[in-house]
Amino acid sequence: MLDKATVRVLLIAAPLCGAHVVLDPSPASAQGAGAPVTRAVAPGDAQTTAIVGAANAFLTSLSNEQKAALLFDFRDAEQRARWSNLPEGIFKRTGVAWGGMSEAQRTALVGLLAVVLGPEGVENAKKQMVADDVLRESESGLRNGAPRNRPPAGGPPVKFGSDYYYASFLGTPSTTSPWMLQFGGHHLGINATVVGPNVTLSPTLTGGQPVKFSQNHEGIHIAEEEVDQALAMLTSLTDAQREKAVIGTHFIDLLVGPGKDGMTLQPEGLPGAEMTDTQKARLLALIDARLSIIMNAGLRAAKMAGVRVSLDRTYFAWSGPTEPPAAAYWRVTGPTVLLEFSPQSLGGDPSNHLHNMYRDPTNEYGAAWTSLK
Repeated sequence: MLDKATVRVLLIAAPLCGAHVVLDPSPASAQGAGAPVTRAVAPGDAQTTAIVGAANAFLTSLSNEQKAALLFDFRDAEQRARWSNLPEGIFKRTGVAWGGMSEAQRTALVGLLAVVLGPEGVENAKKQMVADDVLRESESGLRNGAPRNRPPAGGPPVKFGSDYYYASFLGTPSTTSPWMLQFGGHHLGINATVVGPNVTLSPTLTGGQPVKFSQNHEGIHIAEEEVDQALAMLTSLTDAQREKAVIGTHFIDLLVGPGKDGMTLQPEGLPGAEMTDTQKARLLALIDARLSIIMNAGLRAAKMAGVRVSLDRTYFAWSGPTEPPAAAYWRVTGPTVLLEFSPQSLGGDPSNHLHNMYRDPTNEYGAAWTSLK
């Protein structure tokens, strides 16, 4: 337990070593519920300084009313968990809606996302938003034969489309205090927690419906690299290895999707320790394919370095048909990485409707760097 004298010493010493002391309540600590816990946060580096600069540029572009809608307390656990694979009308999001932004505000937000996600990540987010516009206009947007944009048995209208993707901040952008960027809508939930020089994208939801469509006479395929790498991983296995890796004959739903924060899974499938060097390289390529659409190159390189250290304890599992083009679920489970790829039957073609998850079980919402659990 930290007494007042210790806290005073930390408050004096922290600036001298370039750190910032954060006093925030911990739900469970030796001091009791809600007691302040002292954490020293190292100052941001060039990367997080760029992120904060882009975040402030977006914040400055907003009206006072929009700012009020955007900003939440960093400790707001309800808002932190307010992301889902469900569309507007079934799930209520808060923040500033894409549909209510001016072109200048949208440009500023895309600039922020580009700094956090990198070019591939921004491109994926744009594709997912366009896919939801396609869904809005297509017959696959109907639910069980109900009239367009209306759920069965009445209830609120179901709203598809890019207009219903929302941005929010928990805390204010800072290089010395914890804060969080959220952006998402149907099938997309980006949760980027920034703590000094550290950034985590855990948890993040990707996917879409449809994932294969045309725009301006150009074919679009969301998650194509993941599909190819997962199949390459599976086909590289021997019969004996497949016996371990294949855990079911049909695709399944997400196990650690939205609403499953803090849930842990026992590893299933084939561990890296039982793979050849070539197979390990394929497993790394599969993991990298997912990370490339949710974090910038610097964050991805740092994350992949940690994954390599524990690759022998990282498992690959497959559930579903083993011959293409049939849809199948796959999962990667490691000490610091958990990936799921889950086809969905709604819409008729499971390969064209995906719910995909990324989590770091050791660092959900930056829990490794803050006292929020």
